[in-house]
Formats: sequence, structure tokens, C-alpha cells
Amino acid sequence: MKISSKQQSKDKLKVRFEIEKTSESFVNSIRRMVVEEVPTLAVEDMTVRQNSSALFDEMLALRIGLTPIKTDLSSYSLPTSPEEVEERSARCTLEMELKVGKKGVVYAENATSKDPKCTFVHPKMPLVKLHAKQKVDVSLLAVMGQGKDHTKWAPGHVWFGNKPSLTIKQDAKLLEENKGKCPPQIFDKSGKISQKQIEELNLFDSVDRVCDDLIKVSYADNDFVVDAESWGQLSVGEMLSTAGKMLAEKAAELSAQL
Repeated sequence: MKISSKQQSKDKLKVRFEIEKTSESFVNSIRRMVVEEVPTLAVEDMTVRQNSSALFDEMLALRIGLTPIKTDLSSYSLPTSPEEVEERSARCTLEMELKVGKKGVVYAENATSKDPKCTFVHPKMPLVKLHAKQKVDVSLLAVMGQGKDHTKWAPGHVWFGNKPSLTIKQDAKLLEENKGKCPPQIFDKSGKISQKQIEELNLFDSVDRVCDDLIKVSYADNDFVVDAESWGQLSVGEMLSTAGKMLAEKAAELSAQL
């Protein structure tokens, strides 16, 4: 197995890479580990002291619960028992407060956290709008959890496909006959088909089988292109490396019992 052609976004939340000489089931295992197993913090409990906003308590709690929280995996881990959560253990829970009594939009940045490293990912995410004399005053308890229990704990998403390759024939007659069938983004300034633009814009499906004599797309059986995106609780690198470690641990545990 070999990983190559890694492309990561500047904010470290998105990455595209290729995995060669492996199986679809293995790549899908990584995908499922990310979505279902990698733990993050999310608000699980909300104590309402006052809420005179237009949103019912349950609606406000749902909205806050789905707002991602930056997670430090070196400081927090999954609870080993319900008692740990009830006792608000600092190992698996985080206490936050949201108290606003001013007219206007209440944003995620208005919440305060007992751990400055772990705050809401998107400060300007609107939570609720207050009118004159309305107020929101709630205590929040964030708990470590996994996406298999609720999607609010999922750290991101991973999708993949078989690695495509292109065979392009720059035939003027065929090009003229089929130009209207192809997306205009695949042509360079000279009017020729640009392999680079097809690859960068991921237009393989748009040109596949349009004209096999002009553009032929083939897919490798054991090579895959993987895209991963983090919702912000973890960097995409930490998200994927944690998934890989957890998969290896599960495999080792199974092997030890056989």
C-alpha cells in the first residue's frame, strides 16, 4: 500500500490523496472509522435558567448541540461509565455558559468555555435572535462521544472512488463534432482538451462515454482517490491519523483473540 499525491487546504480542514495497491473494503474501513468512531466534544445537556427567545428550549438545545466544538484529544477521552458524565469528570466533559440579554443575534462566540482551547469552531455561527427584553441564560455540558451514537459527534466526512486515468486524442474533426457535448471547462485557451483542467476540476464523470474515440476514462481496480473534510473539531490530519490508529487497535485486539 502506498499513499501519494497529497493535497491539503490552507486551513488544514480538507485533504485529497491517493491510496495505491489496496482494496475498496480497506478504504471504506477508514471512512467508517472517521464517521463513526473518532471521538469529539459536543453539547449533550443544557440547563435552562431563562429562555424567553422565540425558540423553544428543545429547539435551542438541538441547535447548540449540532454546533461543533474544538476538541483536544490529548486532554479528553471517551467516558468509561455514565457516572463519569454525571460527576462531570474533567477527563470527558466540558462545562460552558451562554448568557445574553441584549437585543440582536446571539452567536456561538457569546458562549464561554472553562477550557479556552475548546470553544465553538465557528464563532459567528448564529444560535438565536433576541428581541427587546428577551434573554437566554443556559449552562451547557459538552461530552465526548462518537458519531455512531449521534451525528453531532462526527468529526467530518470521507468519500472515495477508484482512481481515474485519461486517454485523450486531439483530433480536430472529432473535437468539432463533439465539442457541444463536453463541459466548456475542459478546453484550454487554444480550444484543445486540457487533461490538467479535467483532473483539477474532477470532471471525469462529465466526459466519460461522451466520445470514447476522443476522450476515454478508465478506472484502476486497486488504486483510489480519497477526499476527507473535517467539520473543524480536529484538523483533517488528526482526524485521519486517529481513525488509522483506532482501526489498527481493533485489528490487533481481534488478532489477539484468534
